[in-house]
Amino acid sequence: MKLNELRDNEGARLTSKRLGRGIGSGKGKTGGRGVKGQKARTGVALNGFEGGQLPIYRRMPKRGFINIFRKEYAPVNLGALARAIEAKKLDASQPITEENLRSAGLVRGGVAGVRLLGNGEIKTAVTITVAGASASAKAAIEAAGGSITTTSVKKEEAAPAEA
Repeated sequence: MKLNELRDNEGARLTSKRLGRGIGSGKGKTGGRGVKGQKARTGVALNGFEGGQLPIYRRMPKRGFINIFRKEYAPVNLGALARAIEAKKLDASQPITEENLRSAGLVRGGVAGVRLLGNGEIKTAVTITVAGASASAKAAIEAAGGSITTTSVKKEEAAPAEA
């Protein structure tokens, strides 16, 4: 076989229907768009338009509040952390940071930080710095002989105590 003999498989590329090429083509005159008006023109996208009737997104009641300043934290369980240490993706003798967790593949996407959760068990003593941790995760890490540091400060702790 030569390069000039390469072809697509039969039926791999469909020939496009030629519109507006006469009444005998079956798609002549209006080209399958009906007649006249805004929708017959190109580049028209009337998403949500219901022909003058009040659209459903305006008929439905609005509920709740969306906080645009909310921070998303990536959850990492103790079991996943232990598996990464066993697979030599993380070095337990060195301090573990959020960057280490990201490079090991435990954290993906743009998130504000990592929150350590207590699902699973860990037997190695690790020093870990994350944005937050659950009480059970802190207890499990300290029981294994490690230490945990959280970087995010709760609002109650940050505010000075008033007398």
